[in-house]
Amino acid sequence: MARVDYYNDPNAPKANSIAVAVSAFIQDDEGRILMIRRTDNDLYSIPGGQLELGETLSQAAVREVREETGIECEVTGVIGLYSNPSHVIAYDDGEVRQEFSICFRAVSIGGEARVSNESREVLWVETGRIADLNIHDSIRLRVEHSLQGSEKVFYS
Repeated sequence: MARVDYYNDPNAPKANSIAVAVSAFIQDDEGRILMIRRTDNDLYSIPGGQLELGETLSQAAVREVREETGIECEVTGVIGLYSNPSHVIAYDDGEVRQEFSICFRAVSIGGEARVSNESREVLWVETGRIADLNIHDSIRLRVEHSLQGSEKVFYS
């Protein structure tokens, strides 16, 4: 399913749904960030997706990282809670979802990087290269908050 993200865009369509989503910020021993290039919008992102019935938020983050990247991880903390009503995601089936996402900090505990039906590319990105990638502003914000290394949880 294709998607278009609108962020602080006065011409964005009006949201007609909301769903709980999670993402995970993971760095390796060299400080590189685990990222994917999404198949639905061709943008780079940290791994993440929607909470499914019967799982906890942290289980959803672990599952999404595994599904999208092949990497096994363990959640170690919360970076932020993102619920900006000025960020909506329009899907080609007519759904327009208001952002509601919890970004976790996690560590890799195994697995091997591989692409999936949700990721065209899986890569470990040096922090200095983040600015060169085509990343949506909402994901860039999560990465910036993550790199601050603060124990304080960001929320909007």
